[in-house]
This record gives sequence, C-alpha cells and structure tokens, in this order.
Amino acid sequence: MTQISPLAFIDPGARIGNNVRIAPFAYIAGDTVIGDNCHIHPHVSVLEGAVIGNDCEVFDGAVISATPQDFRWKGARSFVKIGDNTTVREHVIINRSIRDNQATEIGANSFVMAQSHIGHDSTIGDYVVLGNSVKIAGDCKVGNFSILSSNALVHERCEVGEWVLVKGGTRVNSHVPPYVVVAHNPLAYYGVNTFILRKGKFTEAVIDDIAKCYRHIYQCNTSVLNAVRRIQEDIPEGKERDAILAFIRNHNMKIAGVPEMLLED
Repeated sequence: MTQISPLAFIDPGARIGNNVRIAPFAYIAGDTVIGDNCHIHPHVSVLEGAVIGNDCEVFDGAVISATPQDFRWKGARSFVKIGDNTTVREHVIINRSIRDNQATEIGANSFVMAQSHIGHDSTIGDYVVLGNSVKIAGDCKVGNFSILSSNALVHERCEVGEWVLVKGGTRVNSHVPPYVVVAHNPLAYYGVNTFILRKGKFTEAVIDDIAKCYRHIYQCNTSVLNAVRRIQEDIPEGKERDAILAFIRNHNMKIAGVPEMLLED
C-alpha cells in the first residue's frame, strides 16, 4: 500500500507507483515518474523530468533531475532516468540533460553514496558503485560493474570502462579502459582489477589474458598503436581481449595513464 505523508508535496502531474513510501517534506514535481516499491526519504526533491524505476530508495536531501549546470541549456525538456533497485544516498545531486528529449541515466542495481554529483547527459551503468563525494561532469560514461571510490573526479566527456576500480581521490581526465585499477594524481595504471573480476566469476585464464593485454599497453614502453598490434598477435581472440581493443580504437588510441609521447592517432 502506498504511504504518502500529508507533509509531503506531490504535484498532481506526478505518477506514483504501487507500494511507494514518501516521507514528510519530500517534494515531488509534475512530469515525474516513481516506480513501484520505492522509498523517498525526507527533504528529497524529485524534480521535473525524473523517471525512477522500481524498488529504488532515495535518501534525505537528494535532488533528482536538477536543472543542468551548463550555460548551453536553454530550457529544453529533458530527463533523469534511474534503473530498478538503485540506491541514492544523502545530498546527491543528479542533473538532467541539456538536450531536448535526452536523459542523464543511472542503471539498475547501482549505489550512489552521499554528496556525489552526476552531471548532465552522463551515463552510469548497472551495478556501479560511486563512493562518497564522487563528482562526475557532463557527458561522461561509467561502465557496468565499475567502482569509483570516494572523492574521485571524472572530467567532462571522459569514459570509464566496465569492471574498473578508480581509487579514492583520483582525477580522471582521459578514458580508462576496462578491467583495470587506476590511482594517484596524475592518474596511473595500478594493475588489473583482479579481486573484483574473481568476484564476477571471471576465470583465471581470462584474467591472465587481460593482464597480458595491459602489459603490452602499460609496461612495454611502446606506443599504444604498437601495443594493439602485439595484443592481436600474442593473445587469442576472446570477449575481454576484443573489448579492450574496441575501447582503445573507439577513443582514437587515447587512453588514461599512458605517457603523452606514446599516444598515437
């Protein structure tokens, strides 16, 4: 049964699912959707354009679908879309898109910790964890199963691949390929994300092939272009190898943690 406090404000244009709990002093604007079995805590603002999936929980003081902090936004109707079973903790701010009918997206089963900020038009994958005070700028992408530890910063238009661990306080100012750990400022390759990959049921053989790929890229003092050639020659085709190569090609050989002199178009 849906439970809405009489001290909450619910615009008549909001669409509220079944078995939703909305606490006192929450503000739910019009043109919003809140799915079944959600829990909206006190002082949460769910603003125009928010679409929240089923079984989500949004904690005190969070602002969902805030207007973009970007001078290019001229009032376009846009959205924030949050997948099922995602948790948004205290004082998180998620900005909607600057583009007409486009959305900032957070996937299913993700966990966004307190005081984090997700900028306009960014896409956060499924099963992602964002630590306390993580800041993600506009037009960024974070792949499935990745973890950004507390106070990590992701610069505008940067992509973090799948199954990545970004250690606390790291400033991401380029594209981080899948399956790795990165740390420090300036950002440096810190190895393969072995512990989490094992949790994800990757075999030891697959993890070994991933490690071989990154030895060519980060530890052989050769250009990225030459590393790609060596990977193609030395490592058997496979889903993970091909994902690494595709990521590098899709970003024009420009990946994080590689010295500038070794980056090639």
